[in-house]
Amino acid sequence: MVTPVVPAAQAERERNNRLLLRARDLMDRSYAEPLDVDALARVAHCSPAHFIRSFRAAFGETPYRYLQRRRIERAMALLRTTDEPVQEICVAVGWSNLATFTRTFGRIVGVPPSAYRAAVPAPPGVVPTCFAKAWDRPSSFGTTPHSRPA
Repeated sequence: MVTPVVPAAQAERERNNRLLLRARDLMDRSYAEPLDVDALARVAHCSPAHFIRSFRAAFGETPYRYLQRRRIERAMALLRTTDEPVQEICVAVGWSNLATFTRTFGRIVGVPPSAYRAAVPAPPGVVPTCFAKAWDRPSSFGTTPHSRPA
């Protein structure tokens, strides 16, 4: 069997994509820890400016916005499933300032964390979990079911 010859440009693009995925996986795994662009760029083996441009081209949003959205997704899950105070959830997902967390949460989700928690979700088992998570996932454009027009 003959193995196909991969052009050098395509091989380099695939290598860069793997490195970007490695940086994104680090953000997914360590979202609650302080992460900066310099550290993420080192994981992707490129300069910070090139990392930001490449990440946005590959994933459709900047690394900062991706990390914010990831933290908000986790906060939404904690608000739905625990009785922890909002302040503790704020710290658990990587924010150090409650006011910044509340403002960002409200901008992305459309309601403050306390109002989100007060909203009654569909009873478990009525809607498949994958559909419920997809519906509640904040988009990179700042719209969720709570901020969409009815």
